[in-house]
Amino acid sequence: MKQNLYLPEGRLLNTSANRLATATADALERAYLDGAILEGVCTLCDNERNLHVRLGPYTGIIPYSECVYLREGERPKDIAIISRVGKAVCFKVLEMRREGDTLRPVLSRRLAQLECSLAYIDRLSSGDVIPARVTHLESFGAFVDVGCGIVSLLPIDTLSVSRISHPKDRLDAGQDILVVVKSSDYASGRISLSHRELLGTWQENAALYCPGQTAAGIIRSIESYGVFVELTPNLAGLAEYREGAEVGKSAAVYIKSIIKDKMKVKLVIIDTYPSEGRPMPMNYFIRQGHIDYWRYSPTECEKVVESVFA
Repeated sequence: MKQNLYLPEGRLLNTSANRLATATADALERAYLDGAILEGVCTLCDNERNLHVRLGPYTGIIPYSECVYLREGERPKDIAIISRVGKAVCFKVLEMRREGDTLRPVLSRRLAQLECSLAYIDRLSSGDVIPARVTHLESFGAFVDVGCGIVSLLPIDTLSVSRISHPKDRLDAGQDILVVVKSSDYASGRISLSHRELLGTWQENAALYCPGQTAAGIIRSIESYGVFVELTPNLAGLAEYREGAEVGKSAAVYIKSIIKDKMKVKLVIIDTYPSEGRPMPMNYFIRQGHIDYWRYSPTECEKVVESVFA
């Protein structure tokens, strides 16, 4: 049996292995025998909620009952099916059915998700770093595909240390990111996720700057005592108010001082200008492996910001 990769949907689609496996009837037959997980683009959801999938020169069918893997007690949501139109879907080949002279492979997304859940997601531990793909954004967080279209929530307060008003300030739908598993519930098959721990500690981010430099940032909040300007997703500094400062605007800031034991960066706003409307680029300090403990704050600082992965 083929050793499958349990990646977010869309990550396999344009690989040479996937293109070869879906290019001919013989290749699809081998994929069926090997139990391979493949991907194709869904072109239609018909009136019986079956998904039609483009596979090289063929069109495969994912029957309604094979569209989504459900745990006991769960019910299918039509939105989870119809929202796949125009996007990549993963599947395993169920049957090489012929309708006259036409090959119409019967496919199962449910079996691909079941295998992903049993062989991958159920085996994840708290602290594991895994790839994910953002599927859509809500005010309270980002939904991400953690493998074969299985979706988990990334709450807004876990996206970064620097606070944001909406996940769109940090992420785009369709973006490939990394996440860390906070906890895993084997019974429900659900995992809770975080993101901020991968974006570096205060000290790691502060080391990117030094007093006397002028840097670009984004104004995240305006308080009575000053303006918070984000330099990186895990580092913000405080500046005195300057006319023209508005939340969401970009700013050029002069770095007056960096105070390690108080975890503070003092800034002066030089100029403000309209933001490009794109999330700030992210720099991952941790890209793979496992985390047991993460401390954001320097050891010299009395305030402790940390994450413990049990």
